[in-house]
Amino acid sequence: MMKAYAQEVLEVALASGGDFAEIFLEDTRSSRMQLLSQEAESINFSRLHGAGIRVFVGLNPVYAYTNETDREGLLRCAAQVASAVRDQKKTVLTLPPFVSPQLPAPDCIVLAPSSVESKKKLDILRAADAAARKVSADIKQVSCLFLDTEQDVIICNSEGLYVEDTRTRTRISCTAIADNGKEKQTAHEGPGASMGFELFKQRVNPEETGRTAAESASLMLSAPMCPAGVMPVVIDGGFGGVIFHEACGHSLEATAVAFNLSVFTGKLNQKIAADCVTAVDDGTMPHEWGSTRIDDEGMPTTRLTLIENGILTNYMIDKLNGRRMGMAPTGSGRRQNYSFTPTSRMRNTFIAPGKDDEDEMIKTMGDGLYAKKMGGGSVVPATGEFNFAVAEGYLVKDGKIATPVRGASLIGKGADILMKIDRVGRTMTMSQGMCGSSSGSVPTNVGQPMIRVKQMTVGGRAKE
Repeated sequence: MMKAYAQEVLEVALASGGDFAEIFLEDTRSSRMQLLSQEAESINFSRLHGAGIRVFVGLNPVYAYTNETDREGLLRCAAQVASAVRDQKKTVLTLPPFVSPQLPAPDCIVLAPSSVESKKKLDILRAADAAARKVSADIKQVSCLFLDTEQDVIICNSEGLYVEDTRTRTRISCTAIADNGKEKQTAHEGPGASMGFELFKQRVNPEETGRTAAESASLMLSAPMCPAGVMPVVIDGGFGGVIFHEACGHSLEATAVAFNLSVFTGKLNQKIAADCVTAVDDGTMPHEWGSTRIDDEGMPTTRLTLIENGILTNYMIDKLNGRRMGMAPTGSGRRQNYSFTPTSRMRNTFIAPGKDDEDEMIKTMGDGLYAKKMGGGSVVPATGEFNFAVAEGYLVKDGKIATPVRGASLIGKGADILMKIDRVGRTMTMSQGMCGSSSGSVPTNVGQPMIRVKQMTVGGRAKE
């Protein structure tokens, strides 16, 4: 086991100086299966194995990684890191003995994905595909994807930390394309969780996944274009939380805050949102897509209240950026795999449930837009400016949902939108996705209850 020679490796990594050293070792098994046009287009199995070694010299990191994780391979990697360290105030560190932190019990995995035969996974995809095609004759193409991963990690450092963990995730996604001969509309559903194959008995119905994607694509195919203007907007739960995630969440990560690249730098304990807004990043939620018992620096994950009743209370902080900010890490250090250095990242990030009635939001909004599902978009992290497509939207006339519309987009600044939220519903839902940043792509949940924004710029393509 690596524990027998880990301290020796850390000592070699620190031989040229530095005040902190860390080893991150992983072994990940995964499968990926795609069904396209009712045929199995690809079936892939992969294994990723390797380790990364990181040294801090004050605020300067040095990192190297290797696939050779035996004693000799890790010592070579550590020597490579040491050769890049130039510490003029070099001191010899005495490393403490390893101590493993007490962690909560792991989520129970009933059926490890690697123990399930491929046929059963393909059957899940076929069920989603068949349900999608039954929705309408306009559904001309369906693509379904099955993904699972089992990741074992070992993390140890020169402060005496030694910890091991296993992360298991399973997900299905379905993309449906509706085509009437003149144009096409696409819709997507992609539920998943930190679970094994039992996901499909306990949480996810593949037929419902396919059907929901197809119904949305078919509905938007015949919908008129959305008009543009400034109006009240109600944004539904689940993937509606992507606006907070992108326009506000990234600006609360130390990756941006530590370098003054965030509109929220220096605003702790200040009002940045309406009184009805409380926002949370929680890595401890059982079986959720973005949850882990430890982060990728070995810190126990936390439930972190970012905004409480409109007041900014916390940032998401990794170890290195915590040094830069003079603040403690929050268990938010994450990375795609051993070839990336970790940085502060979101986990399960959501606007917390409020006290408002969802029907009342619509009835009292007058004329506006109801954004039931959000699509992709773009954000400028330094300013929070965003532009997001509405995947499924409805015009509201005199407090009543009137007609579906397509081509809508929501435009604004995250900091402005937070102050303009005047209703927060009582039921919070989350949706699964992959978030990209400097430390690669990691699984995250986005979520919120239904919320209402008093005034928002809506982009549209309806002709005057």
